[in-house]
This record gives sequence, structure tokens and C-alpha cells, in this order.
Amino acid sequence: MKYQDCSAPAQAPDETAAGGARLADANINTRTGLATDYLNHFNEAIMLLEMLAACPDCTEDFLAWRPMSYREHFEASRFKGRELAIAAYDAAAADARDGLDALTATMTVVLEATRAALGIVTAPEAAGNIAGGAAACLKPLIARAGAVINGEAEETEDALSTTPQAVVDGLMKQMSA
Repeated sequence: MKYQDCSAPAQAPDETAAGGARLADANINTRTGLATDYLNHFNEAIMLLEMLAACPDCTEDFLAWRPMSYREHFEASRFKGRELAIAAYDAAAADARDGLDALTATMTVVLEATRAALGIVTAPEAAGNIAGGAAACLKPLIARAGAVINGEAEETEDALSTTPQAVVDGLMKQMSA
């Protein structure tokens, strides 16, 4: 089942043509009321993780990364439509908003666990392996979050039942293999 096919449509806060144009101009999806700009926060962390294997100096930059909620991200950003993005998020259909929040919560748990692991390892090769495993784990989650934002995500039991702990357990198992 796709989010846009749910009984409660995921509509932006202002459904008029002018409201839809305002959302589109601010790079906010007019069907879901969500903005992909939020994913830049997570993409930054993934980029640092990918660089870490070749450049151990990036460890400090990654360790400085801090999670932000959707609202916190836009409140702190220079995004031209940040107030509109927050209002549209608040008005978005609960299934889309909750789906995005669940995915970003999972990504945050993975990033926090990775940060904790990188804070205690000293061998650059081990740090690179941890970082690479985390980045590989996060990329499909980013893709799923983008699909939710764009109203293209298909709900499946697997996608909705993946807990943050299950993702972290899988990541740790992958890194120990």
C-alpha cells in the first residue's frame, strides 16, 4: 500500500493552487508536505563516514555530528522556506510523518551507536570498517525516507517492523563478521 493511497490523503496544509505553488517553490512535496532538505542532515553524516576510511582525520568531524529532529533541523537552517516546512510537517498526514520519524529515529540510533563505537576504537582500520558498515546500513534507510517524503513509499511489514535495535544488531553482526 502506498502512502498516497491511504484513506487519509497526505495533503499539504494549503491545498489551493497558490498554496501548492508555495510548497513547490520551497522544495516541499505538495502531496506529503515534507521536505527532502531534512535528509541533508543525515547525508552529511554518511559522507563523513564514507570519508573516514581514507581520512581518519574526519573522525572528529563525525563525532561532532549531533542528531536533530525535523523541526530542529529547519529551525537551525537557512532554508528559504523553513517556517513553511515546519508548518507543512505539522499538517502532514500522520502516516507519512510517523513513517519519516520512525526511519530517522532508526538512522539516529545507528549514527549514535557508530559514534560511540568510533569513540573507543583506536585502530584506523577498525574505525574505517565500522564507518563503512554504518554508511552501508544507512543508505537504504535514507532511500526509504526519501520515498516517504516524496509519497512513493510502499508500506510493508518488513519496512515498518524494523526496529532501531534490530538495525544496530545487524550492523554489529556485519562488522564482527
